[in-house]
Amino acid sequence: MATMMSVRTGDQNQIDVVEVERPVPGPKDALVRIRACGICGTDTFFLHCGGSPDGPGGATRSIPLGHEPAGEIVEVGAEVTGLRPGDRVVVSPQGAPSGIIGCGGAHGAMSEYLLLENAEVGRTVAVLPDTIPFDVAALNEPMAVALHCVNRSEARPGDKVVVFGAGPIGLGATIWLKLRGVEHVVVADVLPERLETALAVGADAVINSAEEDVTARLTALHGQSANSLGQPRAGTDIYIDAAGVAAVFNATVGAAKWGAKLVMVAMQKKGADIELGGMLRSELTLIASQGYPTEIFEVTPHLVEHHELFARLISHRVPFDEAAHAFELALTPGASEKVVVTFGA
Repeated sequence: MATMMSVRTGDQNQIDVVEVERPVPGPKDALVRIRACGICGTDTFFLHCGGSPDGPGGATRSIPLGHEPAGEIVEVGAEVTGLRPGDRVVVSPQGAPSGIIGCGGAHGAMSEYLLLENAEVGRTVAVLPDTIPFDVAALNEPMAVALHCVNRSEARPGDKVVVFGAGPIGLGATIWLKLRGVEHVVVADVLPERLETALAVGADAVINSAEEDVTARLTALHGQSANSLGQPRAGTDIYIDAAGVAAVFNATVGAAKWGAKLVMVAMQKKGADIELGGMLRSELTLIASQGYPTEIFEVTPHLVEHHELFARLISHRVPFDEAAHAFELALTPGASEKVVVTFGA
């Protein structure tokens, strides 16, 4: 019996690296050797919970982690077409019939090998050229989240946009906005090093929201407008919340002009008060953005073309045999931007 090493949730805020049986592909499946896999906020959510809270009686259960993989095909089933051993690929975590890969499903991509069930090019898997490094290819899934957010915003070239949160999703949204031709994009965060990265990936300006008056800075950058009562407000058209904190919502309500939009892509933190009434004074439109209904492989050719730009989002590349350190970085606030675990050649 062939085996492999795989990362699962352990005790709260801990991982277990376990030896498990290597999957054997069926006639419709493919086996992927993982070469890189990113760590996501969803992974850290499961670690905070100590697993997935859907076990018997509401108990948590240990689950395999990892849903941001890139790798190479090593075996294909007899009925699979369009794939062959040696192909470099990214996969859709949501395409597995046994559950979402790395998010409660039977398989996780933070493993030496991943079973790709019902392998179908363009639906569950996309093939990559060898010009893109595996670590950057592993950004395919989170960049699909960021692209869906931008698509939901319906941002146009003449719009003025602010992105709150310079983590991978916020920075990814910044890149997509600029590739879309949006005139002026501001990024706000509290960490100076993240703001430096925002400028490096194309932001037109940044705001340190821990030190600066956000409304005043947006007004200086985007001009002055007004809300429905005629009160002065910033001329910003679109606000993107990639931070998930109440301060972002309240800052938006305080700054928003008549008819502005707020796109919420971050998972919201519980327990803080938000000022809903202020939405009336600007007729603020709140738009939720979840996942990537169509974008998972729409991003892939752009990721390939602009891979040097997207590579700037990766702050740490950690080998798989140091997986515990990689997750420690991801769990420590401010310690990293994007952590990608790499697997040997």
